[in-house]
Amino acid sequence: MASPNWNRSMRPPPAVSHSACACPAPPLRPPAMPPSPDPGLEAKAGRLLLAGFRGTAIEPGHPLERDLAEGLLGGVILFDYDMTLRRPGRNITSPDQLAALAADLRRRSPHPLFIAIDQEGGRVARLKPECGFPPTSSHAALGRSGDPAATAAAAAGIAATLAATGVNLNCAPVVDLAVEPDNPIIAGKERSFSADPAVVAAHAAAFVRAHRQAGVACTPKHFPGHGSSRADTHLGWVDVTDSWIQDELEPYRRLLAEDLCDAIMTTHIFHRGLDPDFPATLSPRILDGLLRKDLGFGGAIVTDDLEMRAIADHFPLEQALPRAVQAGADLLTLGNNVDYDPAITSRARRALVQAVHRGELAEECLDHALVRLRRLHDRRAGGDSLRTGT
Repeated sequence: MASPNWNRSMRPPPAVSHSACACPAPPLRPPAMPPSPDPGLEAKAGRLLLAGFRGTAIEPGHPLERDLAEGLLGGVILFDYDMTLRRPGRNITSPDQLAALAADLRRRSPHPLFIAIDQEGGRVARLKPECGFPPTSSHAALGRSGDPAATAAAAAGIAATLAATGVNLNCAPVVDLAVEPDNPIIAGKERSFSADPAVVAAHAAAFVRAHRQAGVACTPKHFPGHGSSRADTHLGWVDVTDSWIQDELEPYRRLLAEDLCDAIMTTHIFHRGLDPDFPATLSPRILDGLLRKDLGFGGAIVTDDLEMRAIADHFPLEQALPRAVQAGADLLTLGNNVDYDPAITSRARRALVQAVHRGELAEECLDHALVRLRRLHDRRAGGDSLRTGT
């Protein structure tokens, strides 16, 4: 990772508080799949984890072997490049290899498993032509075309590739607005369809619909908006208090109005006006208040990688994980691709279990998250609506 480039004079955020969880109970309605037996506290904690790992196959003795066999994992997130070793081939080398890995992961897990990837298109694409995958277009290029049908066709190609190789969760599309040309991580990487929220929403809708037709879920991102920043949350603390605008919520409003949010991914930006204490991913005011109550989202909230410096420099994992669940997050992403830890999943489960035992995190927060994740699996297979109250 590059050296952090952010304002170190900013006061650090406070330590995690021992508050009751803010996460609301999901609206009552019969599940489309039969209810599962109570998996036990460790398994509940594990099923909230979306974890990265090393390897193009699960060999005997692999760190994930027990996690998968005992149902202690919610899903995996796959990468083409190993940032610690600085070499390609971390999880992906070819379409056939990826399909075999995904099939083996599913076979080993006693419950449905999220197999996730960042396949936005353009510069953020884990499935690259040099490994035998089709080329893709960036969101910016598609937005400039002025034709959502072009985005639908491009997304259909991406979704077909994901479905054929067993990937069922695409951490895309980006619905951030390109309102800051000097933004190094959004506009600078051509990841936004447009600065116009209506254009962003139209192209994002086409992207999501194409994935749904292939049976692949999407996570529009990064809530509540990373497009107005001048810094990168991968590298450090990013304060958008003076740059964030209300229009950054408009793509979410439009997608929600069309029931096109299978899940939503958070960002780690800090906005003093939205929450004076916590970045978005850890903020009950932003996740439970703004996203769930104000915008009416009843689906699964997926965190951006909790090992990014905007979180990791201020919140140890043992604080960040329970804080995110308290705030309303359901699926906790641990890319494990900055500082690799083969025991990251057991460490994360232990952090959540201990937070419950200490009274810092209500077990019902885990239960509510599991219901929403189960509905996301069901929705991907053609189940009921994710909108609140429907």
